[in-house]
Amino acid sequence: MKKTVGAFLLACAVSLGVGTAGAEQKPVEPIVPATGINKEKAELGKKLFFDPRLSKSGFISCNSCHNLSRGGTDNLQTSIGHNWQRGPVNAPTVLNSGMNFVQFWNGRAKDLKEQAGGPIANPGEMALNHDLAEEVLQSIPGYVAEFKTVYGKDKIDIDQITDALAEFEKTLVTPNSRFDQWLQGDKEALTVDEQAGYKLFQDSGCISCHYGMAMGGGSFYKMGMAEEFKTDNPSQGRKDVTGKEEHHFMFKVPTLRNVELTYPYFHDGSARTLSQAVDTMARYQLGKKFTEKENAQLVAFLKTLTGEQPVFTIPILPPSSDTTPRPEPFE
Repeated sequence: MKKTVGAFLLACAVSLGVGTAGAEQKPVEPIVPATGINKEKAELGKKLFFDPRLSKSGFISCNSCHNLSRGGTDNLQTSIGHNWQRGPVNAPTVLNSGMNFVQFWNGRAKDLKEQAGGPIANPGEMALNHDLAEEVLQSIPGYVAEFKTVYGKDKIDIDQITDALAEFEKTLVTPNSRFDQWLQGDKEALTVDEQAGYKLFQDSGCISCHYGMAMGGGSFYKMGMAEEFKTDNPSQGRKDVTGKEEHHFMFKVPTLRNVELTYPYFHDGSARTLSQAVDTMARYQLGKKFTEKENAQLVAFLKTLTGEQPVFTIPILPPSSDTTPRPEPFE
């Protein structure tokens, strides 16, 4: 089955034009702390990440759906946006998202900076627009001064806003999981069952998609390779971007880092627990069924992927001025 999975991924990679990285069994690597970060940009981006004034309602911030106290997600099947609208897909974690080769489930953003501008202007999410976002921040003296310090310009624009947000998000890495400690030579870091789970993970072909530091995020895969995956969720995956039928239900492989914290699972949030997620992947991706013991071992291994969570002082946001556009709360 592993060879079949690899051949399928190779064909998918070629058709998507993303190379063949996911077609082979690739090694996993321990996460290393973020480097090369511009601290001033990241600090500004942190403020923007927590600032609900980037939403029309003045209620929703980036942290609303990517809650950093909850594994970088919201633990909802699909997120709640402006006017209590339910989003179409499960919110991916923002943790380690800088390791993804593209952003969003369907890969419609090439990097963190491009992704950051999407929710601000999406009518179902933050429901503002880029011009108004610029106007709001430009009306706040504290932001004007900080943007001037960081970017050297008097006028705040969306390019600077998304650049700062991306710089902050690059810092959200989670090193030093027990699995990382084991990879780095501490053979006592994992129990016998956890090591058995990792061997199952390798032998079953899971590692063909979930490789690298993030253990995912490096390729697209088809949801339902061994059996057709049925869901009421409207997302068609990569097809929504390319329009090509062969890309139907092709999704960016999610990272498995901190997966214990990022429930529910899959683009439609249909698996509530890790145990359910393992059974679903076995059935639809591998065409097999794990025993109860095997499932428990895989779950035990996956829980070792929880790393050190980002820790920082919650930012104090600069106050609005008399000219700051007022929010429009929804009922």
